Amino acid sequence: MSARPTVKPERPWFSSGPTAKRPGWSSQGLSHALLGRGIRAPEVVARFAHGLKLTREVLRPPEDWVLVYTPGSDTGAVEAAMWSMLGQRPVQVLAFENFGQQWAIDARDHLNLEPEVLAAPWGELPDLSRVDPAKDLVLPWNGTTSGVRMPNGDFIAADREGLVICDATSAAFAMPLPWDRLDVVTFSFQKALGGEAGIGVLAMSPRAVARLDAFVPPRPVPKVLRLRDAKGFDRSLASGSMINTFSVWTIEDWIDGLEWAKAVGGLEALIARTDANAAALGAWVDRTDWIDYLATDPANRSTTSICLKIVDSRITTLDETGRQAFVKRMKKLLEGEGAAFDVESHRNAPAGLRLWCGCTVETADVVAVTPWLDWAFARAVADLTG
Repeated sequence: MSARPTVKPERPWFSSGPTAKRPGWSSQGLSHALLGRGIRAPEVVARFAHGLKLTREVLRPPEDWVLVYTPGSDTGAVEAAMWSMLGQRPVQVLAFENFGQQWAIDARDHLNLEPEVLAAPWGELPDLSRVDPAKDLVLPWNGTTSGVRMPNGDFIAADREGLVICDATSAAFAMPLPWDRLDVVTFSFQKALGGEAGIGVLAMSPRAVARLDAFVPPRPVPKVLRLRDAKGFDRSLASGSMINTFSVWTIEDWIDGLEWAKAVGGLEALIARTDANAAALGAWVDRTDWIDYLATDPANRSTTSICLKIVDSRITTLDETGRQAFVKRMKKLLEGEGAAFDVESHRNAPAGLRLWCGCTVETADVVAVTPWLDWAFARAVADLTG
């Protein structure tokens, strides 16, 4: 049996959302938050506008794109785009993990569209050659629940007629995005920069704004998803105005994360930190015989939400319920020692492990957690086999 390690990660937080806070984070750093003030007070509105300005400075979308806040984290941002923009053209959805599957269900069952769903098994990408530039496209850039990401944007036509709505919640601030091949990019505070949950961001190209101006959705749109006013796109939203009442604390926490991102070197540094974390975990996977990536193609492996499958025959011969129970046993052991929290796979994904390796995680902690994973596996096998 693997010996119990002696060194623990200093920050044993590997959840895929909300993710680890930035190194050095303290609630005292938010003591200036305008708590108790009205959401429409000029000072509060100015802070929300400042948050969008910093978001633009760090993420660097094209200058002619607009950014707005949405309720409901990334889910709310994707839903706002779908409810407000889809229906003018036929729709395709890439469904290769949980959230792509959900967007397909929403398009079919709630928007009453007939989407063409390009699906793939867990750990694989759909046939991207089937993407039709004449159709609107909804896709996750990085499969948070499958550990599979797009290798590049070459499969999207530069001269496309349809809009591309990209769920980038576990990709933004962590990997390059081909802005010229996308029209809507969504993400939430709770992913790459370790923000709090509840608020999403919707970045839109001029083509997306033109769709909002010209297209009246053939359906009632709930207020919390409404991007249009009587004239088209509600341009007040691009100044930081809020669709409904947002958390002032949450926006201050987001601003704190963005200021940290600028201080450590901006987008390139955030991507480099993420890549270093993924490489450290990958080195362990390569030398460990009981674990492997869920993503089958190395070119498509996520660097943020790294999903792993247990390949030891003593576990693979169990049914899915047995495999889930085994992972829960590992989780209990790790959390009981305070060595790692929330490393189980998504509830709708195959049983396995999932570790967040985004930029707010320290590489030293990734290295430190791997002996604990070996230890927990060995202990759980011993419990299983008696």
